[in-house]
Amino acid sequence: MGKKKKQQNAKKKSAGNHSYVNRKYKDSLFRMLFSGREALLSLYNAVNQTAYKDPSALEIMTIEDAIYVGIKNDLAFLIDCRLNLYEAQSTRNPNMPLRGVFYFSQVYQGYVNRRGLNIFSEKQIRLPVPRYLVLYNGTNEEPDRQILRLSDAFGQSEEACLECTAVMLNINAGHNSRIMKQCRTLYEYAVLVDTVRNHLNIGGIPREQAVDEAVKECIRRGILADFLRKHRAEVKSVILTEYDREAHIRAEKKESWEDGWEDGVAEERERLLRSVIRVQRKKGQKEADIISFLAECFELPEEEAWECYRKISREDAL
Repeated sequence: MGKKKKQQNAKKKSAGNHSYVNRKYKDSLFRMLFSGREALLSLYNAVNQTAYKDPSALEIMTIEDAIYVGIKNDLAFLIDCRLNLYEAQSTRNPNMPLRGVFYFSQVYQGYVNRRGLNIFSEKQIRLPVPRYLVLYNGTNEEPDRQILRLSDAFGQSEEACLECTAVMLNINAGHNSRIMKQCRTLYEYAVLVDTVRNHLNIGGIPREQAVDEAVKECIRRGILADFLRKHRAEVKSVILTEYDREAHIRAEKKESWEDGWEDGVAEERERLLRSVIRVQRKKGQKEADIISFLAECFELPEEEAWECYRKISREDAL
């Protein structure tokens, strides 16, 4: 890629950053639904198999000025000496534990300052136990439950002095049925997200109309009906913002991949991809199985794995 094109891409990415990273954030649909103590306590009880009754026992500790990309999707709260951070994610992000380290560091600092605790004292101060939960509702197929660890990012296998683990729960329709059954709001949230996606995938109609039809359908079915009637305009705006953000992330990933091919940065990965494809073909693997294997080995979205497979297949055929 020439110098001129690189400069154009740099400007484009910079412009993209300014349009998405700002201080006028919107609450995600998840935060709109669970920012109230009663709804949040219901979610906590369902996840932890507890039976707390008093919402006032829950102390909200969410950081309101944390760094986001367009959407605020976090909730932090303290209950029974446990400091909980819940984040909703529509894309699988293995870097969530690192984000958790940054977030918990700020929360603990605020906790110590508000309670006047002395970290220089000879006496051990007591801190609430941190718990980090990522609620995943993206389109990639993920298990009901998995553990993300900060240590997986370390290049060395030696013992590290720092660890942070995040439990990622798949909250798409059809997953974690026990939790969904015990927390009706979470279940209906999953149904709403699924309904919106189905309408957006129909095609041939504007996105605004598709979202509006999805909201109407949920109201007819009694899914978050009161909430949607009361906050209909805001909900539609938030859904469209989240959809635009997902599209932005996909576009950024695609652009980065294309830049890698053009710059020659991905030459080694292309060689490995080509080698893997050939080996899998010799084994008699089907096309779909090869693409899934590429996605897993190279940590690519299925769509990108398919594009790589198709590109390399075309070149091999020449």
